Amino acid sequence: MVNAMPTFLSLPRRTAKPRRSGITHVLDKGLPVPEVEALLGVCGPYVDVWKLGWGTAYLDPALQDKLAVLDGHGVLACTGGTLLEVAWQQGAVSEYLDWAAAVGFPCVEVSCGVASMSPAEKQALVERAAERFIVLAEVGAKDPDVAVDASAWATEATADLDAGATWIVTEGRESGTVGLFDPDGEVRAEVVDAVVDAVGVETTVFEAPRKEQQAWLIRRFGPDVNLANVAPSDALGLEALRLGLRADTFDAQVHDRTRSR
Repeated sequence: MVNAMPTFLSLPRRTAKPRRSGITHVLDKGLPVPEVEALLGVCGPYVDVWKLGWGTAYLDPALQDKLAVLDGHGVLACTGGTLLEVAWQQGAVSEYLDWAAAVGFPCVEVSCGVASMSPAEKQALVERAAERFIVLAEVGAKDPDVAVDASAWATEATADLDAGATWIVTEGRESGTVGLFDPDGEVRAEVVDAVVDAVGVETTVFEAPRKEQQAWLIRRFGPDVNLANVAPSDALGLEALRLGLRADTFDAQVHDRTRSR
């Protein structure tokens, strides 16, 4: 039996699942199925997308069991973008997409973070994948030595959206020190603004693994900002951060405090 949330506090109104904005996207680095099931028993209502990072889905012998658990909690399973980049480099995109559909992934990530892929080639991949899946298209490189150009990110985001992506993901990696963030983990506000101006905040999913990065974005855009690369164990804490139930957002004037439950 699931206990109902108490109702004596006035909290920000949140979008409800299934939702387009306000999503929490977690990064699974290889959790066993019992841990996934236990975590979702606690935070399932607050998790929307579950990315099986990098190529872990290809290696996981319990993949189908994990996908069944995610589906049972109304959580969208997503492949890691690096796996598709490997398939693209090896000329195995058709086989990859057939496999992802056969095992039951509703989402795939399309990125060009490591492969030598042109924007046109990436957008062709987005268009192809969007015929069968919900596509999360990632913009930005994983290499910290690659210069970050806010205008180029905005242009790429617009093209990916036009090609059929549902969400645009801004690169931050699991470290929170690349792409959207400088080496110290500080947010590159000009990149945030450029991408949001180009495709809209509801379409933008910010990879933000660190609490201070998540708090910055919640303060900037409110509790229904889309946040990604969240550690599964941090999902409940992130919801508390969204609702002003942690010190980092306690006094944030980002919303009208309307009773939501």
